[in-house]
Amino acid sequence: MTETSRPAHTVTEFTPKLLTVWREGYRLADLRADALAGLTVAIVALPLSMAIAIASGVGPERGLYTAIVGGFLVSALGGSRFQVGGPAGAFIVLVSACVLATGLDGLILATFLSGVLLIVAGGLRLGTYIRYIPYPVTVGFTAGIAVIIFASQLREIFGLSLAGPEPGEIIAKVQSLWAARGTVSWAALAVAALTAGVILGLRRVRPHWPGMLIAVAAASVLVWAAGLPVDTIASRFGALPNRLPVPALPGLDAASVWAALPWALSFALLGAIESLLSAVVADGMSGARHRSNAELVAQGMANIGSAMFGGFCVTGTIARTATNVRAGSRGPVSGMLHAVFLLVFLVVAAPLAGFVPLAALAGVLAVVAWGMAEKDEMWALIRSSRGDAIIVVVTFLLVVFRDLTEGIVVGFALGGLVFIRRMSEAASVRPVEPEEAYDPALHTSPDRVVWRLQGPYFFGAAAQLQAVMDRIADAPRTVVIDLTDVPLVDSSGARSFERLARKAQRRGGQLFLIGARPEVHRALLAQGLHIPLVRFAATLAEVDAASG
Repeated sequence: MTETSRPAHTVTEFTPKLLTVWREGYRLADLRADALAGLTVAIVALPLSMAIAIASGVGPERGLYTAIVGGFLVSALGGSRFQVGGPAGAFIVLVSACVLATGLDGLILATFLSGVLLIVAGGLRLGTYIRYIPYPVTVGFTAGIAVIIFASQLREIFGLSLAGPEPGEIIAKVQSLWAARGTVSWAALAVAALTAGVILGLRRVRPHWPGMLIAVAAASVLVWAAGLPVDTIASRFGALPNRLPVPALPGLDAASVWAALPWALSFALLGAIESLLSAVVADGMSGARHRSNAELVAQGMANIGSAMFGGFCVTGTIARTATNVRAGSRGPVSGMLHAVFLLVFLVVAAPLAGFVPLAALAGVLAVVAWGMAEKDEMWALIRSSRGDAIIVVVTFLLVVFRDLTEGIVVGFALGGLVFIRRMSEAASVRPVEPEEAYDPALHTSPDRVVWRLQGPYFFGAAAQLQAVMDRIADAPRTVVIDLTDVPLVDSSGARSFERLARKAQRRGGQLFLIGARPEVHRALLAQGLHIPLVRFAATLAEVDAASG
């Protein structure tokens, strides 16, 4: 079979990018580049995965399980060429709340169910719509998450000893921490500050060095060598296992599923948003284009796989994905190799993780929170317009003081209302002067009035312009509405034309709609606007001929 006669491979919106890269021709040079990028990402993911797990209220090994299994599946099956999956800081609050409410078994079941929901969402092609979340919502949401992450690390940063469990709600949390201010450990504070300082310093002078790993390693050596009284992973959680657990399905009895389902819905919604935002960031950095529905299906498979190995929520992570692109990744193989490198660490060097101070991991997350805050973007939105300011501030406050999902839903609703108002204000209707008409001689009839409608004519605009539309048919026998500059009309707009036409008929007149685009014409016909109620014409000359 010749090259020209070879059948073309079918690519759909569910085709994994790994298959696309393989068909393009994957060479040894690509493998070398991906291996280096995967190692770079693994170095970033190692301390971060353990830190997120601990902050989420589970053992550090759960973060590694999540990064290894979930990260591998996200890259192998996903619709983004450069996406790297794993545990994400955005889930800390939800995961810790889920653990408190349902226990570890409930968390694993909720993760499993969220995977099923994500697969269904991808199969229903909902990934296209999730991308329409307004930018102010994402900024307010991310900034709120940053505040929550930082607040969750204050206990470890200051080495505080609390009389009881640490509250999840932020105001109660701050009050509890303030009440324990007399138990501050200056050694823990110094370790956290040193870790954050090393990371930020290396970003300035050696931005390509693995600052997080270097900082955590330096803090670990300092605590061990100086014998500082600081909690470590080993002292708090014991030794890490050096292998993945045997995969197993979570308990799927009706009562457990019912209890875990609300958490699963939150995990799925947040995971879908976070992963697709990360894929968009990767597209912007690389010039590639992701397949959103394939990405959702991959995220679902990754969450199911993570749950079966004892991990928790998996999503595409912006920091690790951006690191992957900057490190020279050629495709999904780098994300898969990042998971393999983490597995090698778990098998070979798990005992070394026991020396890592919890204050150092808190310092890592404090830096992550500072980077997530999007301070400049939030301030720019607050200054840009009142609508954007309301959306970003309300979303931020709801995320911090109420609930993540509530913040997203309310922010999205406010964004929709602001959009409707802006689109309504963009619509206008005004009389056409004779000199503006296609043929001024045709416009001068005293028995005819010509008005031009501009902008999308939907329910918001129809409500705003209804009073003007009602006045149009007050006197003349023939009313002409020029729809040349109208891109769309919905049922509310069509009904306002019907009302106008009936009013004109009662006065012995006729409504003509001219210049309607084909799609607008079809929409009006579908709403029942037919002769003799309304007449359509291409130009004013046709109106004159029909009237005469």
